[in-house]
Amino acid sequence: MRISYITNSIGLILTLFGMVILFPIIFAIVFKEYSSITPFLTASLISILTGFLLRLNKKEAQNFNDLKKAEGLFIVVLTWLSVAVITSIPYLFYDVSIINAFFEAISGTTTTGATIFTDFSLYPKTLFLWRSMSQWLGGLGIIVLFIAILPQFAVAGRQLFFAEAPGPTEEKITPRVRSTATALWSIYIALTIIEIISLQLAGMHLFDAICNSFSTLAAGGFSPNPQSIMGYNSSIIEWIIIIFMFLAGASFVLQYKAITMRKPKLFWNSSEFRTYFLIVAITSLILCGLLFANNYLPLLDSFRTSLFQVVSIITTTGFASVDFELWSVAMKITLFSIMLIGGCAGSAGGGIKVVRILLSFKHMKKEIAQTLHPKAVIPIKLDRTIVPPDILRQIIVFILFYLSLFILSSLVVSAIEGNIVVGITGTAATIGNIGPGFGSLGPMASYNDLSIVSKLIFCFNMLVGRLELIPFLVMLHPDFWNFKK
Repeated sequence: MRISYITNSIGLILTLFGMVILFPIIFAIVFKEYSSITPFLTASLISILTGFLLRLNKKEAQNFNDLKKAEGLFIVVLTWLSVAVITSIPYLFYDVSIINAFFEAISGTTTTGATIFTDFSLYPKTLFLWRSMSQWLGGLGIIVLFIAILPQFAVAGRQLFFAEAPGPTEEKITPRVRSTATALWSIYIALTIIEIISLQLAGMHLFDAICNSFSTLAAGGFSPNPQSIMGYNSSIIEWIIIIFMFLAGASFVLQYKAITMRKPKLFWNSSEFRTYFLIVAITSLILCGLLFANNYLPLLDSFRTSLFQVVSIITTTGFASVDFELWSVAMKITLFSIMLIGGCAGSAGGGIKVVRILLSFKHMKKEIAQTLHPKAVIPIKLDRTIVPPDILRQIIVFILFYLSLFILSSLVVSAIEGNIVVGITGTAATIGNIGPGFGSLGPMASYNDLSIVSKLIFCFNMLVGRLELIPFLVMLHPDFWNFKK
């Protein structure tokens, strides 16, 4: 790997990111929170200065045209870490410790939504805007944003694009990755604006509508209301957020194609989207039945509440319309069963992803059939396209590593905290970028009381989960660490 390419790429991104951080200052002035100008101005200057220093030697890497895959992976990891550190700076001005500031920042940028905030009245509106805005920037991908903006990444963007969101297949809208990134951000921005308008028409204050829309489309879950969506006490608002959470968990590439080609049937033609829809429908009906049978809520309220929580969990958004920590064990198990699934590939959702689950079951079905018929040739198809064996192998390795990390993290945190519920559900919530867990990590609680070690483990889980493990798997190989000037 060439150090000059790595430093120049990160420097370029941090320079532009420093300019993006100036955006909350506009709101600080509007809200007359003038003391909030300094935190964001400081973070902006640090980001721009760091970017400038990293780009002092830029002759050899002017356009990054021959960026290698290993370099792309390393740039993505370091970029996300750097952005998380820069994002944490404003929190430090509000008496938040370094560890808690980094936790809140990385939870925001990775769209996890796990918070250390306990008393929301201690912080200004500008900071809550930044929490949601950091999720919105990370929802579609920080790298994807800068590929769309920066002409320097016109060629090298391909390596960075698929390093940041390494799905099982390289799906894009146009042959040019930069055009794909621009198209994705177009649909992302359009949906965000539509949700802001919809929430405001439903009676939500404009500031809350902006923050909640940023978090919804990012599948993040940060809300300026300490009781999440439950705090608005509005069924209309819940229905609006259900719709946009569902869209956030679906492939933005598929949505773009369906809209531009004016072919809604493309949704149902996608086997991944059909599976995603059926998982949501079946799980919601099961949960609705449990809620109604146990006299928690009337039938219609049970359906809306169950649908909201199922969509929130499977898309890894993490919003709550009720305090599901008060539910029965059977209901919690129903929710936990979808924590490890996640949204569709190419969405803002985290988790293993529906397409990997689907293909792994197809692979198991094939292995069972070949046990009975050893000489049979049974190809595995996804939407009438044969899936290559190397893709299937990568999916199996991904799931094995995901589960291994889940088990290891659960055991270590359970031992540290002396609480197996915190260990298991906290790991599922952070590695899947979901946010709330169960027990003391429930939807109305926070991660503030955890030990420093547990918080750092969960920070690692959030980052690994957001980047879908692949960059970290590659880093385990000694050949990866071969640097050149």
